[in-house]
Amino acid sequence: MTQSNPLISRITVNPKVMLGKPTIRGMRITVEQILKSLSAGISQQDLIDEYPELEAKDFQAVFAYVAALGQLPLLNHRFRRGL
Repeated sequence: MTQSNPLISRITVNPKVMLGKPTIRGMRITVEQILKSLSAGISQQDLIDEYPELEAKDFQAVFAYVAALGQLPLLNHRFRRGL
């Protein structure tokens, strides 16, 4: 994935951290956790209150990362086929 948005550099993948899932700045907070929390109605401010190490730019990075994933042809192809 190309990183046209510099915020994406806040998303890190390390096989020794959270089983290699994409995380926020190497912390034990995954992109998945952030997205699931937000989709469940938890606000960004509530997440920052619970995890004070999070910054507003971390949420922007999550959105930029997911937007970049959506541009990958293979993922789009699989999604359309229902796999």
